[in-house]
Amino acid sequence: MNQRHVMEGFRVLDFTQVVAGPTTTRLMTEMGAEVIKVELYPNGDITRSLPVDREGLGVTSYFIQQNRGKKSVCVNPRTEAGQAILEQLVTKCDVLVENFSAGVIARLGLSYERVKALNPGIVMCSISGFGQQGPLSGKTGFDFIAAAYAGVLDNLGYPDGSPILPQLAVGDGLTGVHALAAINAALLYRERTGEGQFIDISLIDSYFHQHDIGVQMHSATDGAFVPKRAGHHHFVIHPLGIYKGRGEEEYYGIIVLPERWGEFCRFLGRPEYAEDPRFATNEARMENHQAVIDFIEGWLREQPSREVILEKFEGAHFPIGPVLSVPEAMQHPHFIERRIVRTVEDRGFGELQIPGMPLRFSRFPDELPLQAPYLGEHNAAVLSELLALNAAEIDKLTEQGVIAQRLPS
Repeated sequence: MNQRHVMEGFRVLDFTQVVAGPTTTRLMTEMGAEVIKVELYPNGDITRSLPVDREGLGVTSYFIQQNRGKKSVCVNPRTEAGQAILEQLVTKCDVLVENFSAGVIARLGLSYERVKALNPGIVMCSISGFGQQGPLSGKTGFDFIAAAYAGVLDNLGYPDGSPILPQLAVGDGLTGVHALAAINAALLYRERTGEGQFIDISLIDSYFHQHDIGVQMHSATDGAFVPKRAGHHHFVIHPLGIYKGRGEEEYYGIIVLPERWGEFCRFLGRPEYAEDPRFATNEARMENHQAVIDFIEGWLREQPSREVILEKFEGAHFPIGPVLSVPEAMQHPHFIERRIVRTVEDRGFGELQIPGMPLRFSRFPDELPLQAPYLGEHNAAVLSELLALNAAEIDKLTEQGVIAQRLPS
């Protein structure tokens, strides 16, 4: 079989917007799935109104990054005809993904019970802030709100200050990938059994799942250990953190595993620190962490350049990473060679750099040529091809306010 990519042949009905849900369906599009993005009448995905919009038609840089390659249909689900269109589309798809608050999709007439009745083999995935059940399930969910509830923000910041806000959508992206993993597992199960199913994915579950130390240590110590904000450095392991170099904005991420502490002391020219009771164990280093920080940062300041520091650390096989700004990372040859910084050409917006496809397949090494859709751009194509509506019927639906589109003149 001559496929374009690994998921070619699967059709997805996509009711998602902003980041978490669109991450799931964007990755499916990049893998060759046909994704029909249902945008609610009359304005569509709210990211169409976010910066930057060069042509004034709602194809913003934000929207482009999350929605390239999807087919846009703009439907009014609160009309009888709109509801009929959506129900018919359900029967034509393998997967339905939505990321409204819990209960909203049901109020739009597409509960899992209804969807399953229409298409017993469909895999339906609901992505929400707090899940479909539980005391918090009815709350509106955004990334940092879930992070606040999940005990994540309480660990970010300085001991004598307030929690800080991460400036990127870690939880949204993470949740989107969790949803993708679950959907693909459900599709595999369907291939084996013929049975579809419902998947419940939430931001708060995804965030809480990332606690690698705090939860189990709090439990194992019967509550004696409580993870708290530790600023630049880890709250359990030392050295592990951010260390200042020579320049005003020069920082490095460094980690030294406990079993290599003696070797690290010799590497930095202070072999006596290996047996010094202030530093000999991880517990001692935690108690005297400022002295360890001063020791490491003193060595960093003595070096002539970042290049020398990286060369020495890497030559000795100690993990280190320079803290790069976003522009610096975008210009780094490693990101460029791996195309994780990717330059795309949008037909209306023009040239744009976006994060590239992180999933790599040996059988499908090439990226697919994708374009972000205009609002309702594919109304006619989808409704005629899948629902056998003719041009006059589609025009009538537009006149009646059932569907809408916004295209360049």
